[in-house]
This record gives sequence, C-alpha cells and structure tokens, in this order.
Amino acid sequence: MTRYTKRNGLSRRTLLKTGAAVTAGTLAAPMVWSQSNIVLRQAGTGVSAFNEIADKALEDLGITLEMTALDSDAVTQRVATQPDSFDIADIEYWICKKVWPTGNLQAMDTSKIANYDKIAGTFRSGKLTPTSEIAQGTAPHTVGFVDGANGTQFVQEESGWMTLIPTIYNADTLGIRPDLIGRPISNWSELLNPEFKGKASILDISSIGIMDMAMVVESMGEYKYPDKGNMTKEEIDLTLGIFTEAKKNGQFRAFWKSFDESVNLMASGEVVIQSMWSPAITAVRSQGIPCVYQPLEEGYRSWGGGMGLAASLEGAKLDAAYEYINWYLSGWVGGFLMRQGYYSAVPETSKLFMSEDEWGFWYEGKESQGDIVSPSGAVLEGPGAVRDGGSFIDRMGAVACWNSVMDENQYMVRKWNEFIAA
Repeated sequence: MTRYTKRNGLSRRTLLKTGAAVTAGTLAAPMVWSQSNIVLRQAGTGVSAFNEIADKALEDLGITLEMTALDSDAVTQRVATQPDSFDIADIEYWICKKVWPTGNLQAMDTSKIANYDKIAGTFRSGKLTPTSEIAQGTAPHTVGFVDGANGTQFVQEESGWMTLIPTIYNADTLGIRPDLIGRPISNWSELLNPEFKGKASILDISSIGIMDMAMVVESMGEYKYPDKGNMTKEEIDLTLGIFTEAKKNGQFRAFWKSFDESVNLMASGEVVIQSMWSPAITAVRSQGIPCVYQPLEEGYRSWGGGMGLAASLEGAKLDAAYEYINWYLSGWVGGFLMRQGYYSAVPETSKLFMSEDEWGFWYEGKESQGDIVSPSGAVLEGPGAVRDGGSFIDRMGAVACWNSVMDENQYMVRKWNEFIAA
C-alpha cells in the first residue's frame, strides 16, 4: 500500500523532533535506545496488538516491543495479579476500575506527553463537543485522572496525572452479512429476531456483552434502564433472563472472546449478525466478503483504550516507555489504526499520515474518491463509498453507553457465567 509519511510539509522525523523538543528533559534520541537494547513488554487486547506497530517502533525508536494479545478478561487478570509480567498495559478504560486499586499501575505525568493538549475532549472533559451529553456507563474521563503522582482516587477533572494515556476509541455496533440477510437492519433488537435463529452471536466478555444485551432489551421495549452501565441485581436478572431464554431456543451459533473468532464466524457465514469490533469488520472485508458495521437507531456502545505503565517501571525503561507513548501519539500509529476503523485519541497528528481521501472517508464521512485500503493494502471500498454510520461526529455523537464496570460486578459476572453454561 502507499505509505503516507508526509503532509503539509511535516515529515515523521520533523514531528518526532518537535515532540522531543517539548519534552526534552524526558526523551532520548532513537539511536540511544537502539544501543541500549531496550525491550518493553506490552500486554493488551487483540484490537491494537499489531506486528506492524512493533516493527515501526523498532525502526523509528530502536525500542523492541514484545506484544502479548489477550482477551479483555485475561489482560485484566494479568495486570491485577501478575505485576512483573508486563511493562505497558494496553487496556480499555473500564478495566481501570478493576486494576487501579491493586496498585500495579503508576500514575502518568501529563507534562511528559508532547501532544497532551491535542488529546480529544472525550478523554479530558468527557465531552465530544462543549454541548455534548455524557453517555451512560464508565466514560473514560471518569477513570482517566487521579489525585496526584501517588493518587489512589479517581478525580473528575484534569489533574496532571493520568491512569492511562489515551490512544484509540470507537463507537461499536452489530456486524452483519448484508448478502446473507437480504434486508435492512435498523435496530439492536434484531440480534434476538427468530429469523436469525442459530446464526447470531454475542461476545463472551461479561462487562462488554451485558452492555450489548442492554441495548437489545431497550430496543425490544422490554425495559428502560436508568443507567445501563450500573444495573441493579434485579436489572441484571431481567437482562440475562431474556438472553438465557433466547439461548435455550437456539438463537446463538456461538459466543466469541477473541477478534479472530469473530472474524471466522462472520467470514464463514455461520453467523450473519453479531457483536463485532471494527478491525474484525475490516478483516472480513479484506477477504472480499460483504460485511457491514450497521448503524442502529438506538445508537452505539462505545469504548476507549490507552497505555498504562507498570508500577515497577523506572529508570531508562520508564524513559523509553514515555518516548514510545509520545511516538504512538505522534501520528503514524493513529493513521494505521484509523485505517482499521478506529479513531485516534489525537486526530490532529493522525491526519498528517493519511491521504486527504482516507481522512475524508474515515473521519469526515465523505464519499471516497478512490480506493479505500486496509493497513495491509487490501481494497475495502471503491470510489463513491461512504463509511458505515458516517462522520466521526455522527458516530461518536450517537453513543448511548460506554463499556462499564458496575457496582454489582461480582454478581453480574456470576450470573453471566450461569448464562454461558445454560
């Protein structure tokens, strides 16, 4: 594929030098790292564990990344119980509620982040635009800041100390096979439509799956939650009861945990409607198979991810980790991930590493002028295509809830496991 490394007169090298100048006290030159044989162990989910990013980090910084891709529950357990097994935790914000109290992550100094002032408002104030309403669930800014370098309490305002430095986010919905369904899909309730008996799927990650379930339950008109992201025991019972009945009636073909599982289910045609993530849609389309990330009337379930640092990280490795994160936000990675369908937490720099046509398609909701390709170069769309759901503002402006950890989380997980075993 074409590699876009320069726009508006700014090269990658210029951007890195500019970023380094802002935080000269904390950053070292790439050559130093290549001589130091720095290795950073990054544990995260498959949504952003791409070999291409590790290869590019080695090329640009001389830092070797060892990436371990796990499902959300497994990475949560690792960060909470194996503090010496990772240097960087590439996790979602809802996971902070589970892992921050363990003391296994250190607060991150925002003065060391070169592009901090360019981070999207969603992660800083919680608002997409000044007039936006904050959706239900664990919005990233509610667990994004703590009360000092050794802070243990989340604070609702910018404090200079972050739990995670935000990297990507997205508005999630249902993936469908339009060629096998053959009619419009407009509502979350379609996941339980008997028409798709044996050909539906939902993800088996309790904290995320129950949010999809809540979207379906509301869409069916069965119940209106005061807060989908913080259900009572009675609401949990109601939600899982509806889905347990559907399961016993044979509605679901499978329950997936990993990115690859969701791709295989959809690409094979075994499933025609399911919970899905953006790069999985990209992967199916890359095989030349029709797959749509379907905008739905009730809105999206959203999530945000970021990089956290192990509490034990210090000295040269800590400096290298900050430089890696600054590089991550300097544009190339953002452009790469936006071609997967994600949004960069620092869109301004990502734009420099995308063509005008790519930016128009992925971010602005404009009609494509030429071929739209995946990061691997596979053609996803031809000229005249418009992104599923339209522009960034249209999609993120229609978020109904964020992935969440509830007060009744332990009860919910127990009931979820009963549902999976039913």
